[in-house]
Amino acid sequence: MLPGLDGTGLLSAGFVAAMRGEGVPVVVLPLPTCGQQDYATLAQALRARLPDAPFVLLAESFAGPLAVELAAAPPPGLRGLVLSTTFARRPVPLPAASARMLAPAWPLPPLALMARLLLGQWRTRANLRELGLAITQVPAATLRQRAAATLQVDVRALLPELVLPTLCLHAQQDRLLWPPSVAELQALLPDARHVSLQGPHLLLQARADAAAAEVAAWMRTLSP
Repeated sequence: MLPGLDGTGLLSAGFVAAMRGEGVPVVVLPLPTCGQQDYATLAQALRARLPDAPFVLLAESFAGPLAVELAAAPPPGLRGLVLSTTFARRPVPLPAASARMLAPAWPLPPLALMARLLLGQWRTRANLRELGLAITQVPAATLRQRAAATLQVDVRALLPELVLPTLCLHAQQDRLLWPPSVAELQALLPDARHVSLQGPHLLLQARADAAAAEVAAWMRTLSP
């Protein structure tokens, strides 16, 4: 599992436990916090950490384009791809050129605003605390670089080349992703299984049991 923008994996505990309850072990690969945070650099660093044994690669939000890059030249053990609340190119209607201007100076939004965008009506004291803890574990400069990278990424050309079985999870109350981003992913991955669940952008956190049930059921359909 590749976590979202924070990259820590701290927000993944509930989903990992839910998957364990479905009989599926999950290993979270935290994103490197040092060095360049563009997608090509991160993908190169992560490729070396992927297992040799058969596995499914799951990526949420920010990490979706990373997983697409890795799956486009799949390691031998990769058997399937799960993309949760993610995108193929910039997820908000801002021009790509703005990334260079904004990256050094972007103020991080207040936690209350982030929670409203990411969790919506599924906000609880517990997940607010988890979100705040995850954000404080990562240098602000790293978060800004990653956010800027989302405005520049474009892996649309790789999607038609994917031959792996793919599951896409979409959140019906996603307040972060630009709706055309979701439609674009659906159009460019017509052979994937697309599942739309009630929930916010942080779907795996807010609807861990429902998401885990979908992922586990889909994995059972894969060839060994």
